[in-house]
Amino acid sequence: MTHDREGFSAFLHDRLIPIGTVLIGIFMLWYVFTVVLNAPFERDQAARADTEISTTQLIANTMAQKRPILPAPHQVAVEIWETTVEKKITSKRSLVYHTWVTLSSTLLGFAMGTVLGILLAVGIVHSRVLDKSLMPWIITSQTIPILAIAPMVIVVLNAIGISGLLPKAVISMYLSFFPVAVGMVKGLRSPEVMHLDLMHTYNASRSQVFWKLRWPASVPFLFTSMKVAVAISLVGAIVGELPTGASAGLGARLLSGSYYGQTIQIWSALIAASLLAAALVMVVDVIGRTVTRRMGMAA
Repeated sequence: MTHDREGFSAFLHDRLIPIGTVLIGIFMLWYVFTVVLNAPFERDQAARADTEISTTQLIANTMAQKRPILPAPHQVAVEIWETTVEKKITSKRSLVYHTWVTLSSTLLGFAMGTVLGILLAVGIVHSRVLDKSLMPWIITSQTIPILAIAPMVIVVLNAIGISGLLPKAVISMYLSFFPVAVGMVKGLRSPEVMHLDLMHTYNASRSQVFWKLRWPASVPFLFTSMKVAVAISLVGAIVGELPTGASAGLGARLLSGSYYGQTIQIWSALIAASLLAAALVMVVDVIGRTVTRRMGMAA
């Protein structure tokens, strides 16, 4: 019982109170800027109608505009509720439907990027030629804005008859392979020289050194990199939906909201994307903790 109380107290002071304080501060600033940014429109409307508007009415009106510059938090919350709970999942107006479309390309691109990153890391660690030639190109590839690459990837793949899920997954893969490759290179090189020398005294082959020493040592690095990669993969999937003019997905939701000035729709899609990214990172983290605990790396 005492241990449970101490654990709850630590959780309360170390996580709940600090995070809660930051969230309350964010929402307070959000409401303040909602009034500041939306007030000029209300004053302009009152001036055109040749009427005076009180401060109370001004604040109330800024919180209830149909197309505000910055929607209030409760407006975004209502939009999310209406497009998730009150809409069928199969409806194209459902945020759950659009989230699933983006999630599918995110997971495919993340899986492809993880495999590619691991293969590149293994090659770089075991080949000095690849280390000197390939690693600089991997780093340089991430200096090119994804907004410039995405349309080219979509056009090229469409030209050879590939469309739909795969082009978006390729863009996600392009972003997500980088942290995995860099993290795995660091992880595969993390064993100490003494441990490598010990394996050599056992006359271990390169494959035995890899599977019995390098790979177990790299697992924590792998899951740390995967948490970064899965979040970036989601960004790639959303960006991949923009140049295609897609009719489904969070990127399409953002694009249609931009076309018609539906800022509440844009913000609801952004909040949905951030929640999805947080959920994906948490899932990878839980899997990583479970795997490392099974391997005896709980510390």
